[in-house]
Amino acid sequence: MSAALKPDAAQPLVRARDLSVLFQNRDRTVHAVNGVDLDLAQGEVLCLLGESGSGKSVTLRALMKLLPKQAKVCGSIEVAGRDVQAMSESQLSDFRGGEVAMIFQEPMTALDPVFTIGRQIAEAVQRHEGASRSAADARALELLELVQIPSAKRRLAAYPHELSGGLRQRAMIAVALACKPKLLLADEPTTALDATVQIQVLLLLRELQERLGMGVIFVTHDLGVAGEIADRVAVMYAGRVVEEGEVGPFMGGPLHPYAQGLLGATVHPGMRGKRLTTIPGAPPSLETAPTTCAFAPRCALAEPACLDGVPAPRPAGPGRMTRCIKVGAP
Repeated sequence: MSAALKPDAAQPLVRARDLSVLFQNRDRTVHAVNGVDLDLAQGEVLCLLGESGSGKSVTLRALMKLLPKQAKVCGSIEVAGRDVQAMSESQLSDFRGGEVAMIFQEPMTALDPVFTIGRQIAEAVQRHEGASRSAADARALELLELVQIPSAKRRLAAYPHELSGGLRQRAMIAVALACKPKLLLADEPTTALDATVQIQVLLLLRELQERLGMGVIFVTHDLGVAGEIADRVAVMYAGRVVEEGEVGPFMGGPLHPYAQGLLGATVHPGMRGKRLTTIPGAPPSLETAPTTCAFAPRCALAEPACLDGVPAPRPAGPGRMTRCIKVGAP
C-alpha cells in the first residue's frame, strides 16, 4: 500500500517497504516478490489473496526472516518498530515465537512427531518466558482449552499423529499463541480441512484475535475465507500487490481486472446451474522481474499503454489502491 493509504496508527505493527525476494541457483532465477509495500495496524487482520505462485507465502516468511539461505531479500521490514533485516540469529530466536508466530498450512509437518502436544507448547513457554516446568505445563493446558480442544487435559499427552486434522490445526494455533505474540502469521491454515472444520477454525481464529488484540496476516486463495476473517485485503499477482482495501468495499466490487477474475471464479450460494467465470491463460514465468503490467497478457481490458511499464499504485477511493491504468487517479 502507498504511504498515503497506510493505517492511521502512529506506529504500524508491520511496515514493509519495497520488499523483494529473489531465489537463485545455478540453473535459474525466480523473482518471487517484486516491490511489495505493506502496513498492518495493531489488532488488524489483513488477508493476502491470489493464485498459487503469486508470492503470498514468500512475503509471509520474509516478515519472519524465515527463508532459505539462497533467498536474496531486499527492502525494509519493521515489526513492532524493530528492523527484522538487521536482526542477528540470537535476536531472531527471541523474535520468532515471542513477538511474532506462524500457523503453517500443514500441522503434521510443522509439529514435531516425537514430542507430545503438551510438551511442544510447554517448551515454547519455557524458552520465551522462562517459566518453570510446572507453570509451562499449566499454561499448555490453558492454551488447549483456549483453542477449544475437547478433553484438553488428556490431549496434552497425545502425539500429533493421534489427533485428527482439525485438532492438529487447533494444537498448532495453541503453539503459536503460547507466548502471546503481537503478530500472528497464518499461511493457508484451513486449506487441508473439510468445510465444517474450516469454518470452526476460522471463527476460532477471529475470536482469539479479538480477545488477544493481535495483528494477523492471513494468506489464502479463498475469497470466502477472506470475507469471514479480514478487515482489509491485499491481492497479489506475480509478486506484487495489485489491489488493496477494506474487505467490505472489495467484496462489493473489486477494481483490478485480476481481482475481478478471482471473485468471478469463486463459488457462492445461488450459483447452481451457472458457469463459473475463468481467467484465461496462466501466471507469467518469474525468471525475470516483470517490467510491464504482468496481468496484461490475460486481461480482456489490456491496451498498448499497459505495456509501457509497471503500473504505479493509484488511489481508488477511501483506503483503496489499485495498480491498473484504467482504474483510479494517477
